[in-house]
Amino acid sequence: MDWSEFILDQWHVKLVSAVLILAAWIDGRELRVPNWITFPMILSGLVYSTCVGGLSGLNAGCLGMCTGLLTLLPLYAVGGMGAGDVKLMAGMGAWLGWQVTLVAFCVSVVVGAAMAVVMMFRKGVRHHYENLLLILSEWMVVRNPVELSRIAAERKPRMQLLPYGIPICIGSISYFVYSGLI
Repeated sequence: MDWSEFILDQWHVKLVSAVLILAAWIDGRELRVPNWITFPMILSGLVYSTCVGGLSGLNAGCLGMCTGLLTLLPLYAVGGMGAGDVKLMAGMGAWLGWQVTLVAFCVSVVVGAAMAVVMMFRKGVRHHYENLLLILSEWMVVRNPVELSRIAAERKPRMQLLPYGIPICIGSISYFVYSGLI
């Protein structure tokens, strides 16, 4: 296989991978995934899906986008996730469909959990355990997503945060490679 054939074969998955790498790099530096990455990714994914499959392709792109949104939206709603991470998953879904997005999300959760464990041991287990208990008690007592989000925003400057664009990138690209998509 020559270089041009390598680039063109599954080019859309390689493009999504490149965007994920860029988003992870920015998220690692700034603790945010900017809209100038996520919105064009979502829109271009829907255009791509439509060009490839017509109206049924648009439907598949929209279903993938909704799957990406729904994977992280509950955590975002209670302040445990940034909006950029949610939109990044939606963009992946618009490009690659719901099945790939759902499996990539599951792998990303495992990667994120492993990264969180490493962070926990570096900072101290007791500190993170106390934060976990505090957050769980808030979820059990407050139960109002708007109030939970406000409380989380107040607590955010004092917490060690995991830039979730990094686990999304590592988990997704690992899945793409494992499944033979790239």
